[in-house]
Amino acid sequence: MKVLVAGGAGFIGSHLCQALFEKGDEVICVDNLITGRKENIKEFINNPRFEFVSQDVIKEGNKVTMKQGNNVNFIYHLASPASPKKYQKYPIETLLANSVGTYHLLNLAKKTGAKFLFASSSEVYGEPKEHPQMEGYWGNVNPIGPRSCYDEGKRFGEAMVMAFIKKYGVDARIVRIFNTYGPKMEKNDGRVISNFVNQALSGKLMTVYGQGNQTRSFCYVTDIVKGLIKAMESENTKGQVFNLGNPDERSVLEIARLIKKMTKSWSKIVFTDLPEDDPSRRKPDIEKAKRILGWTPKVKLEQGLKETIRYLQSLL
Repeated sequence: MKVLVAGGAGFIGSHLCQALFEKGDEVICVDNLITGRKENIKEFINNPRFEFVSQDVIKEGNKVTMKQGNNVNFIYHLASPASPKKYQKYPIETLLANSVGTYHLLNLAKKTGAKFLFASSSEVYGEPKEHPQMEGYWGNVNPIGPRSCYDEGKRFGEAMVMAFIKKYGVDARIVRIFNTYGPKMEKNDGRVISNFVNQALSGKLMTVYGQGNQTRSFCYVTDIVKGLIKAMESENTKGQVFNLGNPDERSVLEIARLIKKMTKSWSKIVFTDLPEDDPSRRKPDIEKAKRILGWTPKVKLEQGLKETIRYLQSLL
């Protein structure tokens, strides 16, 4: 199979490219490298079954639609800044990648007949009034807050996907990815786990927002990638929305203490102001993914943290 991965040099995207490449697919990785890194794909960048295209999916008439994308079987759209630090630095780019970029890639799927997957986010649920969050929940999002460029960008992207399915019959599906971690995380991306690990390893203060009572459900990146491939390649997933994440819900303070213990750090845990619109709870309901995809996460938090700590330590 020939597969196009938009955002393929990013954290999750690079792991997806690797998994596809290892199972024998030809992979076209498209990335403008705003937040992605060539370092993430160095293992296979010179292989004849892998092609890297430096391109922005926002731009119409780009060389992907004119050349490489003409005979692809699958299109994965992961092209968007994803960490709060990065999407707040690039708010316009984030909005356009999830709106205009989604439109261009859907048109490519329409033209070629390729199956399409839009990587959405648990952030479409906002500050949830339903717990755990099921795919049928519409969310509670601040449309003008500091996180809105990402939250509303993903919500618009989902609406665009459904419009192409209904109007043109494009074979597309939506995956809402919950908090993900693992090797190839950017060291300074501002996410919970990378923050705590870097602070612990360097002996700095470990900063917990609020009292640390807010919860997150962390899923190891290889589990997420397996779910993405299953969502794309399984039968009867056209028009479906799937949560992908680990329902092992932990408080942020618990995560900080666990990382401090695993790194044998002397860092002190301190508390600081809670960011605006920071969700108080996150836990995916994954029964639909279990039932239709036969997918469930396998990597335990402690096991995944061990690998993530080893990777981030190698960057010091």
